[in-house]
Amino acid sequence: MPIVAQSTETTDWVSRFADEVIEESERRAPGKPVVVASGLSPSGPIHLGNLREVMTPHLVADEIRRRGYQVRHLISWDDYDRYRKVPAGVPGVDETWAEHIGKPLTSVPAPKGSPYPNWAEHFKAAMVESLAELGVEFDGISQTEQYTSGVYREQILHAMRHRGDIDAILAQYRTKKAPAKKQQQKPVDEAELEAAEGSGAAAEDDGSSGSAGYFPYKPYCGNCEKDLTAVTSYDDDSTELTYSCTSCGFSETVRLNEFNRGKLVWKVDWPMRWAYEGVIFEPSGVDHSSPGSSFQVGGQIVGIFGGKQPIGPMYAFVGISGMAKMSSSKGGVPTPADALQIMEPQLLRWLYARRRPNQSFKVAFDQEIQRLYDEWDRLEAKVADGTALPADVAAHSRAVRTASGELPRTPRPLPYRTLASVADITAGHEDQALRILSDLDPANPLASLEEARPRYDKAEAWINTHVPADQRTIVRDEPDTELLKSLDEQGRESLRLLLDGLADNWSLDGLTHLVYGVPKVQAGFSADATPKELPPEIKTSQRSFFALLYQLLVSRDTGPRLPTLLLAVGQERVRHLLGA
Repeated sequence: MPIVAQSTETTDWVSRFADEVIEESERRAPGKPVVVASGLSPSGPIHLGNLREVMTPHLVADEIRRRGYQVRHLISWDDYDRYRKVPAGVPGVDETWAEHIGKPLTSVPAPKGSPYPNWAEHFKAAMVESLAELGVEFDGISQTEQYTSGVYREQILHAMRHRGDIDAILAQYRTKKAPAKKQQQKPVDEAELEAAEGSGAAAEDDGSSGSAGYFPYKPYCGNCEKDLTAVTSYDDDSTELTYSCTSCGFSETVRLNEFNRGKLVWKVDWPMRWAYEGVIFEPSGVDHSSPGSSFQVGGQIVGIFGGKQPIGPMYAFVGISGMAKMSSSKGGVPTPADALQIMEPQLLRWLYARRRPNQSFKVAFDQEIQRLYDEWDRLEAKVADGTALPADVAAHSRAVRTASGELPRTPRPLPYRTLASVADITAGHEDQALRILSDLDPANPLASLEEARPRYDKAEAWINTHVPADQRTIVRDEPDTELLKSLDEQGRESLRLLLDGLADNWSLDGLTHLVYGVPKVQAGFSADATPKELPPEIKTSQRSFFALLYQLLVSRDTGPRLPTLLLAVGQERVRHLLGA
């Protein structure tokens, strides 16, 4: 029996949707597992915008599992969709792939050098690996397997028998298509269009309507394998179907009750699957939810198959910090694998869990990632001491664990910005990195880099892949004698005060106190004086002092946090570079 008590975390959007989904599932299919669904197309790199299509139902499904219910999270791999275009920027792919446009994705060769048998499997594999790291449990359904094995045969024949009813529904929107576009308040986000395209929605193909009438079914050509075909006749009794290919000129007559080389058009295919799988919850992108779009039309067509439209929110786009909106038609679109290279899965899960589906947000690949990690660490501290708000506690819980248990985590989660600075300065020398990190807290030194992993590896990957070369930190080999000679007495005194305090303050906290304290002492105040006790010009003096240290150590006006930089350089070398 399921645990019917609701989660105590009732203040977040996930719990509210879970309540609705459980109630709806009991009404539609009492006693059966709750079915939530996502659809992904391996038509190219599956990006972080597409991930919202998965994370939204995953989080809801996981909350329902926590309450003791059985749940199926279906991911339909739309690998039987047509290959629409050659995406730019994909390694191992050139213009010759254009000859495969119109074929099923599983009939298109994988990029050169790929170990996978076809285009769809190549792009599916990276997403499957990322979902495993994120703790997402799902039942994958290959639409190629479903269609080519005849699983949907009865649904196809049913759609063909009721093609007039389907055509009548679609006709309501064909005439309204242009006005609907004019009424749009803002352009659909580019990332959403790309996510939709993979599912067949970008083309909004609702079937062929030629001299032989409307048909909601597209055969793939028996000669060239492309879907550039038109049904020229069909007999409901015998199921004899004749089609011709406009690409190669091939035509043939087949019996649809035995034929497995074709599929329902997108606007019919999606609602057919809702009915077939008994889907209760499935979110949709903003483009799917506009007037005349596939989600709205599907809500009427699903009744032809004896089903009901799922409940589910419209989700907003996902952006990238420091970059334009995502579009998988352009090269370099960040994928979940790219994000997981530089951040732990808990942080990525948190970004999707803390925002309602209709709220857009950004995934950081620039310096913003350091601020995000600082925010995450503060949340962890608040959760630990019981001061976090209920909604934040809920989002944190969904980030660090699933119904199956805790996600693996870093034993000693040192500040990300500190780890990035150390990785930057040491340039891959792990023994040096361990020396510096052990000095951060002499009372509780790091025994091994393994204690700081995988966070250390993520920070190192960020430094190596997303920080421009001209922003990397290169410590000087020799003192800047010219700069040292040019210093006035105040400048020389500031260096003496710092050098005199190094030995007694050689820890992260100690050096922080020291470097901020030197300008205070020079101005006649205590090093412990608080900002409220100090005149505003002290901040100006601190900035000038920091700039001097950066110039003497790394020949720049800025760099990693000075306490971390000093630890990284080491006492002896610091004394040498500061003219001791």
